[in-house]
Amino acid sequence: MITVESVRSRRHVITSALTALLAVIVGGVLADHFVLQAEWWQVNRTVTQAPEPPLRDLGPPATPVTTSWQLSTPVGDSDLPAYDRVAYTIVEGQLVIVSGHGLDVRDARTGEERWHYYRAEWSMLGWARTGQVLVAYLERIGHRGNRLMVGLDAVHGTLLWRQRGDVPSAIDRTTLRWPAAGGVVFVTEDGRHTLYGRSATTGRRLWTKRLPHGCLLPEAVPYASDSSESIAAFSIDCGASDRVLVVDPWKGRTRFTVLTRNTARSAIAVGGEVTVVFDGSSLQAFDGRGRVFLRRAGQDLCRNMCPVAVTAGHLLVAYETGQRSEDATPTRRLESVDIATGASSWHRDMPGYTALSVAGGLVYGLRSRLADPLLPAGVDVIDPVSGSGTTVPIPVVLRAGLDGVRPWLAAGGGLLYVAAPAARPRPFGAARLVALRGGIRGEGPPELAGVPPHRWPDACSLLPKRDLPRGYDGEPTPATVDGLRLPAGCTFRPPHGHGHGRSLDGPEREAGVLSVTVQWVAADVGTAKALFAAARDTQNGTRVRAGDEAYAIGTSSGTVVMRVGRAVVTVTSGLPDTATRLAAVVAARLRSAA
Repeated sequence: MITVESVRSRRHVITSALTALLAVIVGGVLADHFVLQAEWWQVNRTVTQAPEPPLRDLGPPATPVTTSWQLSTPVGDSDLPAYDRVAYTIVEGQLVIVSGHGLDVRDARTGEERWHYYRAEWSMLGWARTGQVLVAYLERIGHRGNRLMVGLDAVHGTLLWRQRGDVPSAIDRTTLRWPAAGGVVFVTEDGRHTLYGRSATTGRRLWTKRLPHGCLLPEAVPYASDSSESIAAFSIDCGASDRVLVVDPWKGRTRFTVLTRNTARSAIAVGGEVTVVFDGSSLQAFDGRGRVFLRRAGQDLCRNMCPVAVTAGHLLVAYETGQRSEDATPTRRLESVDIATGASSWHRDMPGYTALSVAGGLVYGLRSRLADPLLPAGVDVIDPVSGSGTTVPIPVVLRAGLDGVRPWLAAGGGLLYVAAPAARPRPFGAARLVALRGGIRGEGPPELAGVPPHRWPDACSLLPKRDLPRGYDGEPTPATVDGLRLPAGCTFRPPHGHGHGRSLDGPEREAGVLSVTVQWVAADVGTAKALFAAARDTQNGTRVRAGDEAYAIGTSSGTVVMRVGRAVVTVTSGLPDTATRLAAVVAARLRSAA
């Protein structure tokens, strides 16, 4: 017989069980919210109340430069290696370093830290910048569905807003930057069929734009729009009719669309009211109304994207012409095109432009190498109106094949900022940033950092016949820097018809072709040391000789690189032992001539 007391008892037991279950659920939710996802233990963040550092719109003059300060940022090692990148931007006199670890913001004049934002157990997989706001996109390690977007005041580091759920509209594969413009950051959802505009200062959604039927935003693109506050451009995948969508950032209104051949390869750059698109087979530039004013065809025009800059009503673009210079280096043409008429104003043909920047009415163009086979990278300082300019070497080495950071260039406050990848520290390398200022002019040309050409040693004279294997003769292989001819290289060949010569220790051994290359003569020993260290840090598999500024590349390459005083010299032979012995001879000759 069921009594009233037994019913009440059962109800009490059920109620108690439900209450306990609810407490466990609520406790779990609260624990996840207030402990596992809590800001107080996850975030390592500093802020600053110091005013923004002044940084005038001015770069260094066209004279030799010297290092003002530098820093190295290690490339991360995460579960998502494609996102282990380092990138840079300058905001209100501050240098922002972006890595998988988080945001590191420094005074651009001195390199001293102002503020940082790191988050434990999370990886930073994207970032955007507009005005005085930085937006970071983070995902919790091992939980890709757990994501967070954070808006931060770029000057002081104060937190403006947090938002969960959205993902970046389209991330640049090489910098992890995604578009933001005019105080608006552009995001999407998991399906990637809709574009949203959020206020960069509040995180509030401002507008929604549904993409055309069958179209979606790709997760990553070769090069994303990143340098305009008045327009934003996106590659969208629409199957057989891929296109680029250019929008007004404040209202999300479509400015114009461009049909492209392949969204997976389409790269976009914007500047002012100009949109530049490279789809793998052609390069086109559009004004603010969508009118084409530049068109160049060719699959090898750009790598990921041709460097561009907009100034004084002109678009400056560096692209590969398909021609080769005397040393077989691909020629890049820097061309100035009038935006209003599409007419070409001037062009300069130089090897290896990798980045452009505009400051103080001058254009700065980063060259991957001053000239082959010389060691330093170079910067062209150009008048954008006439195209005339001067080349100066910089204590930076850009070596092909290294990853982690896209070569970057910016100018401000009389300084020039250059970033390049390095192979050290191992195993994943680092991004090296150097801030350069004007240096001593010297008595020689600026193209040689003020060192007169006659101060360069003749490479052929560094190995006299008595120190060579029997029968070897030297053949000069000069280098040319903007018309200046230098006796930088010498190739020593065995007698005709013989593939061997007498080695330095007597017995007949296979020696093959030998070479000596004076890769640089610096204005002073300190600069030579910096350049030598920069070159060493771009090499994998180096073996440093104890107590000497010299290293061998690999174990069997037969190449020794050394610094003797102000000179950096490379000696190459088919035999490692021969290269080491010859390097000692060359070093002694350089010391005796100093």
